[in-house]
Amino acid sequence: MKRRKFITKSSLGSIAFFSSGDIFKSFAFEDETIKKTRPVCISTWNFDKANLKAGQLLNEGTGALDAVEAGVRVEESNIENTTVGIGGTPDRDGNVTLDACIMAPNGEAGSAVYLKGIEHPVSVARKVMEETPHVMLAGEGALQFALSNGFEKKNLLTKEGKEKWKEWLKEKNYQPEINVENHDTIGMLCLDKNGNIAGACTTSGLAYKIAGRIGDSPIIGSGLFVDNKIGGAVATGLGEEIMKNVSSFLIVEMMRQGKSPQKACEIALKRITDLSPDNKNFQVGLIAINKSGETGGACIHPGFMYMRHQDGKNEQVKVKSFL
Repeated sequence: MKRRKFITKSSLGSIAFFSSGDIFKSFAFEDETIKKTRPVCISTWNFDKANLKAGQLLNEGTGALDAVEAGVRVEESNIENTTVGIGGTPDRDGNVTLDACIMAPNGEAGSAVYLKGIEHPVSVARKVMEETPHVMLAGEGALQFALSNGFEKKNLLTKEGKEKWKEWLKEKNYQPEINVENHDTIGMLCLDKNGNIAGACTTSGLAYKIAGRIGDSPIIGSGLFVDNKIGGAVATGLGEEIMKNVSSFLIVEMMRQGKSPQKACEIALKRITDLSPDNKNFQVGLIAINKSGETGGACIHPGFMYMRHQDGKNEQVKVKSFL
């Protein structure tokens, strides 16, 4: 089946988003000095085991797409991670619903949204990309597609998760805490030995969200965007703010115009903070990689970091914050 490609080129490439003046006089970050070597794997937050898995595969010669899928699957199977896969925190109705997307070096994309009972939504997203003419499947349709492709249905709500949900129901106080990983995701980008880039995002979304809520993670251009000629970006944090600014796409467009991954992340974050006067009350973290293997990141509040596997080292990179 001929698969549908998502956006590979943009007319925005020739548009200057900002004036030539330095818009970061009060928002300065120090560019990181990164060795321009590959392969490279980066991922949001401190998911060291997932990043290590993908990095090791890349070093063995595995392609970027296979490596990024295998990497995020580590966290989807981590029952102690309450933000991704099995063990994810439920919505306010007590249902664990998962969202994920994946992008291949050839520009193709797949997404699975509001998926119940399937441990590995990223792999369902890949099946959507490779086996259908569509980019996104949601809800019951996504579930039936997964089951018809051999995925096993299982209970994703743990005993501990159910008890915490029942405790939450007593007051129903919906107020996610900044940097507390009850509302986050893992986003990963891989650059393989051949210079190809792939990315993936997977999450259980905001804890105790309204049933049906979808964040940025499975939305191509918001939670993830890859252009194999330029680079890739992923976003994490409050998805509503990321979606309104199409942040990952913007980062890649800035790199297309010659910005480093670091500067591109800063510009995209500045767009969010400029348009959201309430930015002191939520977190957004952005990371990116370009074809040379350079990486960068930016965030609103202190506490965000990302993992980088490069030159045989799997290390945490601290990100400077806007506030």
